[in-house]
Amino acid sequence: MADPSSYRPKPGQIPDSPGVYRFRDEHRRVIYVGKAKSLRQRLASYFQDLANLHPRTRTMVTTASSVEWTVVSTEVEALQLEYSWIKEYDPRFNVKYRDDKSYPYLAVTMNEEFPRVQVMRGQKKKGVRYFGPYGHAWAIRDTVDLLLRVFPVRTCSAGVFKNASRTGRPCLLGYIGKCSAPCVGRVPAEEHRELAEEFCDFMAGRTGTYIRRQEQQMAAAAEEMEYERAARLRDDIVALKKAMEKSAVVLADATDADLMAVAEDELEAAVQIFHVRGGRVRGQRGWVTDKVEAVTTGDLVEHALQQLYGEETGDSVPKEVLVPALPEPVEPVQEWLTARRGSNVSLRIPQRGDKKALMETVQRNALQALALHKTKRASDLTTRSRALEEIAEALDLDSAPLRIECYDISHLQGDDVVASMVVFEDGLQRKSEYRRFQIKGFAGQDDVRSMHEVITRRFRRYLLEKERTGEWTDGEEAASGAAVPGTAADAPGTAAEAALREGIVPEAPASGDPFSVSASSEDDGRPKRFAYPPQLVVVDGGRPQVAAARRALEELGIDDIAVCGLAKRLEEVWLPDEDDPVVLPRSSEGLYLLQRVRDEAHRFAITYQRAKRAKRFRAGPLDDVPGLGDSRRQALIKHFGSVKKLRSATIDQICEVPGIGRKTAETIAVALAQAAPAAPAVNTATGEIMEDDEDAVPGTTAGPAEEPVTAGASDERRGQET
Repeated sequence: MADPSSYRPKPGQIPDSPGVYRFRDEHRRVIYVGKAKSLRQRLASYFQDLANLHPRTRTMVTTASSVEWTVVSTEVEALQLEYSWIKEYDPRFNVKYRDDKSYPYLAVTMNEEFPRVQVMRGQKKKGVRYFGPYGHAWAIRDTVDLLLRVFPVRTCSAGVFKNASRTGRPCLLGYIGKCSAPCVGRVPAEEHRELAEEFCDFMAGRTGTYIRRQEQQMAAAAEEMEYERAARLRDDIVALKKAMEKSAVVLADATDADLMAVAEDELEAAVQIFHVRGGRVRGQRGWVTDKVEAVTTGDLVEHALQQLYGEETGDSVPKEVLVPALPEPVEPVQEWLTARRGSNVSLRIPQRGDKKALMETVQRNALQALALHKTKRASDLTTRSRALEEIAEALDLDSAPLRIECYDISHLQGDDVVASMVVFEDGLQRKSEYRRFQIKGFAGQDDVRSMHEVITRRFRRYLLEKERTGEWTDGEEAASGAAVPGTAADAPGTAAEAALREGIVPEAPASGDPFSVSASSEDDGRPKRFAYPPQLVVVDGGRPQVAAARRALEELGIDDIAVCGLAKRLEEVWLPDEDDPVVLPRSSEGLYLLQRVRDEAHRFAITYQRAKRAKRFRAGPLDDVPGLGDSRRQALIKHFGSVKKLRSATIDQICEVPGIGRKTAETIAVALAQAAPAAPAVNTATGEIMEDDEDAVPGTTAGPAEEPVTAGASDERRGQET
């Protein structure tokens, strides 16, 4: 690891002008290429205190052993040179787009004497008209098959063409009318080229004029009683319209634009591009990149634009490029795009209308692409094994953590404080093992105390199950001192009863699961859910949360379970009793797995917290009646029409409801008599007091209530959840 001060340029050596710089390692390999409006200011930012640098930048400058730069005249030249050097050197710390396979294009070889329609990939050639890209080659072939009926352009290879010319016999397409057969002289080269140009015009979006002309010719043929020709033209029009239907109209007919969306997290980003030509989506492509450098969304957009248009010129660069965020500064990128097109290019963020609606569709595709990539990455056995090994090495564990439990605390400004426990085994989710906790030890907002309580309750249950099943021997108990709080001595009853006392809520009962908490007192000999300890406990948070988790384990006498925390801000891994965090490489599979575990715990906690809060808002007087479930509450409300009418009913009238016995009816009557009636509802527009008819929905009450914050709530309110 190099010390950046050892190769830092002397003051005054770096010019204060636009340019491109390269960091090289000890083997003279270029590891990073960047551009700057002012080389002096940009390079000075790399040689500050390492503690102030982003972890990815810190890794880069300590890996490098030298830096060099090249001065250019303008920022546009800097952008062009940066792109050229990235393509040439492929630096390891620059954004790299993976899964960037060569997308298929529909190509028309206008540079040949007899133009050919074909599927092409890879480097674009001069004199060839390209349409696309398409997601799949079969989509191109389907479109071409429809259009060859109207535009019988050659599609055969050079070898087939020469063989047909030599033998004087056309190929099958020539016999069935899907090729004009210029190989045997059925049409001259000039007429065949006109067919190819009409084909290109149609693919370029100039469809309306051609179809209208075909319809006029069909009508004229019908008037002249040339019914066979009219029928052929009719079928041609049907084929053209069917080909047009394959590309949905999304914008105005004259719109040529590319729409780009980015979905990202701390480690990776997915880029999706929709190509709109003539108002229709003509193609789609996407990339996934590792964020090996500290980049913003604008930086990702800039890199994607370089990747997309670096080799394009002319009409291949559209008039309009719509992006989710603008590069900073935007002017050099816009000038670069304009130079490549040869005319003005608009680079902007859509604000309203059809373009913004289409951008939302592109964004959904980007989110799905990122989720699919993560799913594929997580399902790879080799990758999971490497991730577990990297975690074990980074945390100095004796073996790979085959079972990882992660805990997160969630609340809304101190209300409805809950916690989640998620389990990953062999790097995969084990959803049947998930658990949710209600914080009961105190009221208010204190994530550290909440984490201590949750860890204590979870592992107290572990010790209880261990003692109950006989795994905890007398020698072990004696070695650790007196009976552990929360064991059988303190908490008699079944495991399920203990779970209810602890406020532990399973995500979903799993029948037959070997670790499920059964309500039965019978022991089937299998270990219960909390009897299976993890090798690693991960908490969502930094040093305070990690210290609380470690303290909870030590108080219970547990010293064989590793603990770490993953902080969101810089993705740092914190260990107990360590002053500095462990910084895993940004491309580390181990860090990726820890991040996925942490994010899953956060998702599970937020979901439970919102559901719990919404249930509290909807709570009614019938919810507290013991033994009265949802079905019978529904039956009561359906029979009486509202809680108000149910409150005024006699016990005999309540007994008339199917499934309600006299004892239950008496319990319902007592509960409704003790519950205060809901406040009357008020029409805020008129001030009128509404009829107090308590909602005819079970579990609700009339009158004003605080609106629950749901997944569709505003960002301001949702942002207060943790």
